[in-house]
Parts: sequence; C-alpha cells; structure tokens
Amino acid sequence: MEHLHAPWRIEYILAPKPQAAAESLFTQIAHANNDEANHVLIRDRSCFALLNTYPYNGGHLLVVPYRQAADLEDLTESELTDLMRLTRRCVRALGSAMKPDGYNVGLNLGRVAGAGVTDHLHIHIVPRWQGDTNFMPVIANTSVMPEALKDVAARLRAALATDGAPVAPTAVPATPGLA
Repeated sequence: MEHLHAPWRIEYILAPKPQAAAESLFTQIAHANNDEANHVLIRDRSCFALLNTYPYNGGHLLVVPYRQAADLEDLTESELTDLMRLTRRCVRALGSAMKPDGYNVGLNLGRVAGAGVTDHLHIHIVPRWQGDTNFMPVIANTSVMPEALKDVAARLRAALATDGAPVAPTAVPATPGLA
C-alpha cells in the first residue's frame, strides 16, 4: 500500500483553535449575506456548497446542511437526501468546469477522524487529477493552487447555473431549524 502524505496541513492541525462559538463557522456563513467573500457556490433548500478555504486541491469544496448537526443521525431524511443531491450536483459541476480524473468524497465525523469543524458535519469533495501530487508539498512544505478561489468559485457557479438550479441567493432560504 502506498501512503499519501500532506505535511503542509500540520500547521493548520496544530494551530490553536478559537473557542467554540454558539454557532459553528458554517452556521455563521449560512447566515451571512456575502456569498462571494465566503466562496459560497450555491444555496439549496436545506444545504449549501462552498469552496474550502484551505483546499487539498483546486476545486475542493464542501456541502453543508444549514442546520448545525454534528452527526448523520441528527439530520432528517429530507436533509440527508438534499445533502446527497447537492453533492451529486457539485461533482457534476466540478466535472464540467475542471475535468478531474476522479474525486475523493467523504465526511470526517469527530476530531480523531480529521474533522476540523466537529459540531457541524459537512461533505468534502476533492477533485483529483492523475499526478496531482508533486515535490512542492513534500520538499518545500508548500501547496500550489494554480487558480484563485474567487476564479474557481466563478467557474463552478457558472457550471451549477447551467444545471438549472438557483445559484447562491443573497438571502438564506427559510429553513426549519436555521433560526
């Protein structure tokens, strides 16, 4: 078995974390009105998608329920369905806009599983390309992102718009439990 090492992530992992707020980072973003600054790509009925600010690869995005839930058991059947449907749409948009060779799609539930935000579950979608690892992160402790987050966000918003669904409204949809 080969191992993939990501040593550039250790600074983030070991950095002091702010005290847990009453609202998670994702709940704060859900309530915010500046989707461009927060790299929100699309808002759906009970969840939304945004680019990861600390991506493993260009296009690394997150699909997040509006309602703060730490575990899958805390979501309703409708929220689970919406979460997976939006995940599928985002994979399709990444395929259209960025043409990756594959994807890593998953959840990290709990701190020991790698969750950086433990109190608000979210699905990671990481586009992958053949040979997308190189010497920079290993030797130079540097991750190279070939495109700015705002540019990637614009491309993905356009791909999601062609899917026929609304793209990132300025107001948070009225969702039970979001208040």
